[in-house]
Amino acid sequence: MPSKRYTMNEAIHYPVALTIAGSDSGGCAGIQADLKTFSAIGVFGTSVITAITAQNTQEVRAIEILSPSIIRQQLEATLDDIPAKATKIGMLPSPEIVEVVAEIIDRYRLKNVVLDPVMVSTSGARLTSALTTDAFRQELYRRATIITPNVPEAEALSGVTIRTEKDFRKAAEALLNQGCHAVLIKGGHLSSDCSVDMLFQQSGEPFSLVSPRLSTANLHGAGCTLSSAIVAYRARGLTWARALDMAKNYVNFAILYGGDVTTGKGRGPLNHFFNPQPLEGVQEAPPKPKSKPKSKSNAKPKPKPNAKPKSNDI
Repeated sequence: MPSKRYTMNEAIHYPVALTIAGSDSGGCAGIQADLKTFSAIGVFGTSVITAITAQNTQEVRAIEILSPSIIRQQLEATLDDIPAKATKIGMLPSPEIVEVVAEIIDRYRLKNVVLDPVMVSTSGARLTSALTTDAFRQELYRRATIITPNVPEAEALSGVTIRTEKDFRKAAEALLNQGCHAVLIKGGHLSSDCSVDMLFQQSGEPFSLVSPRLSTANLHGAGCTLSSAIVAYRARGLTWARALDMAKNYVNFAILYGGDVTTGKGRGPLNHFFNPQPLEGVQEAPPKPKSKPKSKSNAKPKPKPNAKPKSNDI
């Protein structure tokens, strides 16, 4: 039972996050990891499936790409009825699907868009083509608020080999020059005592998100989980800086609490529900009615010099 009674003119909504990604039949990554993360953080998750994979903790056996038409219909059916506060984009296996997603972002004016450019599965299977990578650059970089490639993905997208912090900067600069607003390069694939993710933006100094590196093979879906955790915290209203920090912390503990658990014969999943948060409605007051402007003159107001639209950047 709710602890407070709401009046009739107050609306109550769950914080909603949308994931657009592929299905992982093994339940470790993709849509399944995203929805688990949303639920664990206390967010209502909606989903649009782009591809169906037959996979487990050891391998990806088959991939069936869904048609752009059914993906468009999923997106329209979901967003027409349940608007999302934040959106995570994962596996987009064809240029045609990228174009559909780009069109939907514009039509529904989606905000807080996190692009996780999934290219290769944890088991090493290729999930996108070079043509799709080009479509990312042309259609999604400028529409996403932030992209979150891991080191191999950042290398493939930027053409820069990443071994040091300077390499992080070079790769990020290349991606920013290609049109990205902000880039979070995940350093989990590097060999070091700590797991360091670095955020770069069009303006401002870069900063690092650091956590201890945990010794476990159960990392299947860690990248999906980080990007969906960022989205979940944004859907709950946290600032970008706080959402990034909380997401990094969430993933670290999910790895820690799932590190010693055996699931399957290969790389196991994280423990998404180590500390689940309740799903609670958020009170939203109805919009105030617009009052008619009082005008004493027919003169048109002068536009403000250098006026810029409000930005969704970090």
